[in-house]
Parts: sequence; structure tokens; C-alpha cells
Amino acid sequence: MFFTYLRRELRRRRKAALVVASGLALGIALVIVVNSVSSGMGKAQDKVLQSLYGLGTDMTVTKAAQPQASASDRPRFQFDAQDNGSDAEQSTDRVVVQGFQTLSTATVTKVGRQTGVSDAVGGLSLQVIKVNGQFTRGQVQQGEGGDQQGAPGGQGGGTGQPQGEVQGGGANFDVDNYSVYGTDVTEPALGPLTSSKITSGRTFTSSETDAKVAVVDSAYAKEKKLKVGSTVTIKSVKYKVIGVATADSGDSAANLYIPLTQAQTLSDSKNKVTTVYVRASDSQQIDSVKSAIQKNVSGTTVTTSADLADTVSGSLSTASSLATSVGKWLSIAVLIAAFLVAGLLTSSAVSRRVREFGTLKALGWKSGRVTRQVVGEAMVNGLLGGALGIALGLAGAYVVTAISPTLQAQLGGGGGGGTGGGGFGGPGRAAQKTLDVALTAPVNATTVVIAVALAVAGGLIAGAFGGWRASRLRPADALRRVE
Repeated sequence: MFFTYLRRELRRRRKAALVVASGLALGIALVIVVNSVSSGMGKAQDKVLQSLYGLGTDMTVTKAAQPQASASDRPRFQFDAQDNGSDAEQSTDRVVVQGFQTLSTATVTKVGRQTGVSDAVGGLSLQVIKVNGQFTRGQVQQGEGGDQQGAPGGQGGGTGQPQGEVQGGGANFDVDNYSVYGTDVTEPALGPLTSSKITSGRTFTSSETDAKVAVVDSAYAKEKKLKVGSTVTIKSVKYKVIGVATADSGDSAANLYIPLTQAQTLSDSKNKVTTVYVRASDSQQIDSVKSAIQKNVSGTTVTTSADLADTVSGSLSTASSLATSVGKWLSIAVLIAAFLVAGLLTSSAVSRRVREFGTLKALGWKSGRVTRQVVGEAMVNGLLGGALGIALGLAGAYVVTAISPTLQAQLGGGGGGGTGGGGFGGPGRAAQKTLDVALTAPVNATTVVIAVALAVAGGLIAGAFGGWRASRLRPADALRRVE
């Protein structure tokens, strides 16, 4: 009897049911779209952060760089001057630690022993300043890189005329800056190279701890016409290119990657690293792991992805703020309005059915049975609204994903605590760089479950309004309505 009466009443009041369902559908669809876009924002930000510290890294440990030495205190390049008019080309490399002060490799071990740390591995960030040119009668003196810098974060080899001084002669020379990162080849799943994918050749093997091999970033390889099998010379040491890596997003961590031991030898930094990459045992305990490292490993700066996320600005940050603040409150407001409208419309419909319900009570229906009938109708309206809302929400999310609007993320430096740039422990990044990220709106199962729960809640609220009104009806109401 319940379902027969329910089917008849819903069919007879299709328009009213559709109005209630449409109001609920609008609110539920908005919730799905806002949640989907917020999820897309989170994935976009994760992609941005991944371009800085790579996969598997929960935090990094660094030591702030010392104040930069004055020009008069900087080491100088020395060249043999020619007094016979010779135009023979000379070349010299200077390899310097970039971005942070060095830490002892014992620090890596100490960090790895902290409670909550699953794994820890060290890396050494370097910059190579190569000077090529012809020099006659005199001596060229040049500070470490002068004012000539490479691309942001050491990305891309920069060439140009440094601020050099030729004493008693002439010179024609240029400078090439590029970044080199010493990576622990025994831990391939952790460190800066995990932010790139090998697209040609291979990566390092665990046995190549001191091998003269290198992996080159694809952008730098294209610029310098390098490929697998090519040779790169640093401080007269030749390295064979075994692989080409392409950054998953944004800039790569370095132009060249070499085994950590080789990087330490080139820079006279035996048993030294600039960054300790840390993976926590439990992602829910990152804050406690950070506190433990800060307490037990003095003089270091611990940076998590949450810390670095605070430095992300630009349209990505603005859109994310709108989605999480304005979008959230707008969704709540629309849902409240939809629930209230559904309740009021249901209550109004019951008032118009006074004669019907009064007659049913006169025939022996108890108030509880009338109330259950009204609540049942409201629940069906709510579920219908939920189905429409899910369909509209999925359509909206699909449109956002299909359009994939491009957002910009500006990454501020200082996340790693070093001066002169420094992202999440990465090799001396620029003060700010901009990445383009395509926005998507993925819909997960949780969002759909929330939508169904809201549909049920909307039906219950509407049913509560209507049930309360129906429970107050008396058989005499039907008679008064007839009169």
C-alpha cells in the first residue's frame, strides 16, 4: 500500500517533485564541482612541488649559506699570459658548492636514525663556472662567476662576458655556467633525480658510486647537443653521458647529474653534502619527524612540502583560495537554501493536501502512517535530486577537465632556508620562477558518496518539514476545508 500510494502521488505531483529535486540537484552539483576543482588544485600544487623536490621526499635538511664574500675576497681564475702574440685558447673550470653550506655525511646517518624516518640520503649541489678564451701578456683575474649567472637555479648554460680584469695585456673570453648535482646512486628512489624521467639511455646503477658517468637534463642536452655516449669534461675529468632525463614539470633540478663521490671530489668536499632528502615512515607524522630532526640535529633547517607550499603564489594560489574559501561557503549557502526551499515546498504541499490527509485519518490512518508517507515522498524527491546533481556535477567537472585552463604558479625562494635562492633543498634555485600548470577537476568516490549523503539529508529535511505539518492535521481539518 505504501509504495502504491507513493508512486501514485509522485506521478500526480510531477511538477512539484521536479521543483524540489532541481533545487537539491543545483546545490549537490555545486558541491561536486567545487570539490573536484579543489582536488584539481591540490594535484596541480603537488605537481609544482614535485618539480622542486622529486617523488618520495617528505622533507629536506639543509644549512643556511654563509654571507657572500666580498669581491676582493673571492678566489680568482688564473691564466698563463702569452707574450708572443699567441692566440691559443685556454680554458679553466671552477667548481663551487651552490645554495647552502655543506653538511657532514655523518649528518645523513644521524637524520636517518631519528624516530619516524624511513630513509635519508644526501646530495651535493654544485655550480661549474667554465672560462674559455685567448689571453695575451698579462693575467686575468676573475671572481667566482662575477656578475654572470646562468639561468634560474643554474638551469641552462649561460654564456657571456664576465667582469674580468686583464693586467698588462688583452683578452677575449666568455663564461659558461651550469649546475651539477651529486646524487647517491645507491638510493635511486630518493633525491633530486626523481623529479625527472629517463627518456633516453639509462640511469645510474648502484655499483657506479665512483664512476665517471653522467645523466644530462634534456633541455641542457638539446642546448649543448649532447646525447647518450657523448662526453662532458669538468675540471679535466671526462664523464660519459649514459642517460638523458626530462623533468616531469618545470625546470630540472640540475643540468648534469653525477655520482655523489665524484661531485665531492670535483669540489674538494670529501664526505660533504648540501642537502639531506628525508622520507618519513608515516606521512601523517611529518610534523613530529620535523620537530625531532630540528631538536636533535642542531644548526640545520628542515623544510617540508607544507612549508614550501606557502611560497606558491600566482593564479594557482588565487584560484585555490577562491575554491577553498568562496567556493566552500557558496556551496554551503546554496545547500542550506536548497534544503530550506525543499522543506518549505514540501510543507506547503502538505497544507494543500489537508483534505486528503484529513480524510485518510478519518478512515483510520494514524498520524505516524501519514508522516511516513510524506517522508517517503520527500526521500524519493531527495534521491532524484541527488541523481540529477551527480549528473550535473560530473558534467561540470568534465567541462573543466576538457577545457584544462592554464594556471601559473610562482615559486618563491627561501623554502630551504638558504640564501641566494633555494627551493625545497634543491640546487640553489632562483628567487622566483613561474610554472604553467593545467587545471583538471577529478571526481573521486568520496565526492560521490558525499553527494549521495547530501541527497538523503535533503530528503530527510524536506520530509521533516512535511511530516511535522502532516502530524498536526486532524480529521476535522478536512471538514473545515470542505466547508
